Amino acid sequence: MENLVSESQKASAISFFKDVQNRLLQKFEEVDGKAKAERKVWQRPEGGGGIIGVLRGSVVEKAGANFSEVHGENYPALEETYKGLPFFASGVSTITHMMNPYAPIGHMNVRLITVGDTFWLGGGADLTPFIPFKEDTEAFHESLRNACALQGSDAYKKYSAWCDEYFYIPHRQSVRGVGGIFFDHLKGDFDLLFPFVKATANAYVEVFPMILNRRKAMSYSESEKDQQLYWRGRYAEFNLAIDRGTKFGLMTNGNTEAIFVSLPPVVKW
Repeated sequence: MENLVSESQKASAISFFKDVQNRLLQKFEEVDGKAKAERKVWQRPEGGGGIIGVLRGSVVEKAGANFSEVHGENYPALEETYKGLPFFASGVSTITHMMNPYAPIGHMNVRLITVGDTFWLGGGADLTPFIPFKEDTEAFHESLRNACALQGSDAYKKYSAWCDEYFYIPHRQSVRGVGGIFFDHLKGDFDLLFPFVKATANAYVEVFPMILNRRKAMSYSESEKDQQLYWRGRYAEFNLAIDRGTKFGLMTNGNTEAIFVSLPPVVKW
């Protein structure tokens, strides 16, 4: 069985996740140009808590970057193997909805989970443009491809395919965007695996704001804005009906505001 991650390794992960949250919120402030992020600390009665970070502006319609660190005696497992064991979970997640329909939705999450005497790492990032641009898609994937190099020559191909599989919406019969990477249950030597998690988050912090800055000031029509709101519905459908992170947050009695920060501020069906 895997060795439990050490307390110093946990502390290192927590510190990194908090740093990513702060850097993302600063980037969102720079993209918007006027709005400032609001932070709210929350506590979980069973143990742990987190920090909600949200920015709402006239350019960045809604961006969230949340940090969490929770623990308890009974892991609410989706997998029967780990059900009922003591657990610890920490990570950072982010989602952005832009006012301009030419600017894409972006999502990223990285996390560390320990259950009983084992641990694993997971995460990923994906891009969901309403109006795709080839140069944006290529830049996004190239950044993640470089991060995946730490996991070997076939890692990007594997995790990119996993992303398309995970973010598939069955009732729409389509993937939710232009992809990215997704990985979960990475086990082994923490000191060898965590640099890849860090590289994934760092790549996103750099490439996604760059894409937003390319698109945020493009002119658009009322019709395009209206279509964007209907298209956002698919994002809401996935997060409410399918996403495992949403389910895990609710099963661990996480902060409801933090869990649903991913939902679009305005949407139509």
